[in-house]
Order: sequence, then structure tokens, then C-alpha cells
Amino acid sequence: MRWLLDSLAWTDLLDIGLMATILYRTLLVLRGTRAIQSLAGLLVLMVLYAGAGWLDLVSIHWLLEKFFVYIVLAVIILFQQDIRRGLARAGGRLFLVSGRRTTDLGMLEELVRASFAMASRRVGALIALERGASLDEYVESATVLDAKVSHDLLLSIFHPTSPLHDGAVIIQKGRIACAQGFLPLTQSKNVSRFFGTRHRAAIGLTEEADAIVIIVSEERGTVSLVEGGVLRPTSDANELRQALQSVFQAASPGAPSRDGEA
Repeated sequence: MRWLLDSLAWTDLLDIGLMATILYRTLLVLRGTRAIQSLAGLLVLMVLYAGAGWLDLVSIHWLLEKFFVYIVLAVIILFQQDIRRGLARAGGRLFLVSGRRTTDLGMLEELVRASFAMASRRVGALIALERGASLDEYVESATVLDAKVSHDLLLSIFHPTSPLHDGAVIIQKGRIACAQGFLPLTQSKNVSRFFGTRHRAAIGLTEEADAIVIIVSEERGTVSLVEGGVLRPTSDANELRQALQSVFQAASPGAPSRDGEA
């Protein structure tokens, strides 16, 4: 044991530490996706491959050897959605602190007021707030607005007679970037069948990016917050306000600004 420790250089320890960190972060990104189940299956195949070589099972060893030659390509093709989702989540976490802007508390207050005003009138709404990962791909295919966030404007957009009420409002850099945004629907089988398209879209977006989404249910007259694919009902305006502030203000440098919008 001592000879092993004596032969270790600081570069070996650095190499081991970096590899362990990469593997750990990769598993965190893959957690909760189909890829993690397939990874377990691949580990079984690797054990079988090693066992076939040890027991001299020629045909099994040859078959698995040919399979592993194309394994990288097969993984990319079969799990491209999970890989894209994982990279987006990892990128959002990596640049979250450096890229996050100080969020205007006045803007959050307008969101809270509008959400519960719509809930009291049984008006459905879907509002996505960008964080670290860009939502540009959803903005580009929507109706671009670039408007200041306000209670009245949100009520106008989501009013049932408005031509913009279908789809989601996406907020970027403290402003309403677009309306009529169409978000990806979740493919998870764990989502309750009682949830409609609006809820599935909110869960789907937060599975692929680090955005958070406010849902106002027209059927129930309730307001929920979705983050990381998890839907959390909020009982009143104060609970939603605190949840939004904890998400956007926790890691923001300096004091929150109230004059960030022009």
C-alpha cells in the first residue's frame, strides 16, 4: 500500500479528482431521464462482456465487442433529446451565477398581481421566466413583443378574446419578450393524467431548461410554480411572491434594483 502512495504524483490525484467530478456531474444531469436507465443496462452488458472474455465464451464476446464499437453513435441517436436536455441544464447551472441579472422586485410583483387576478377570474395563463439557459428558440417562433412587464398587459394578453391568449408569455431580462410561445410537452409518464396541455408544457420546458414557469389554471382557479419539472401549487400571493424572490434573488449580487426597466 505504501509503495502505491509513494508512486502517486500530484497530477495523478488531480486526474482522479477531475474524473470523479465529471462522472458525478454527469450522473446528476442524467438523473430522472431515460438515459440513466439505459446506462444501467450498458453497465450490465459491460459486465457480461468481461465475463465472456474471462470464461472464453467466444461468440458472446465477439458479438458484444462489435456492439461496443458503435455504442457512442447509438447513444447519440437514441438519446439525443436527453443529451440536449442535459447539456442545457448543465450549461444553465454553469453560468447561472455569472450570467444572472439582478431581478427587479417590481416586475415580480406585477407577475404575482396578474397571476392571482387571472386566477380569481378563471382565466388561464402560462408565463415562462428565463434564467441561465436561453429560451431564444421559443421566442423566435412566437409573437415578439419586447414590452415592459405589467399587470394590465398580462391580463390583456391572456384575456380569452385576445388573439394572443393561446400559448405562453416568455420573459427575458425583465421584459415580456413574446406571447403565443409554444413550449415542449413533457414525455414523462409520471405526470398526472388530470393535467392538461398547459401544465404539460410548463413541466416539459423546465425539464429541458432551468427556466421557471407560472401556471394559472382556468378550471381550478389556482396558481402553480414549476421548476425542474416539479409543479408546486401556491396558496396565495404571498407564497408565490416568496417563491419567486427566493429563486431570483438568492444568488443575485448586490441589492435588488427597482429601476431596471426602461
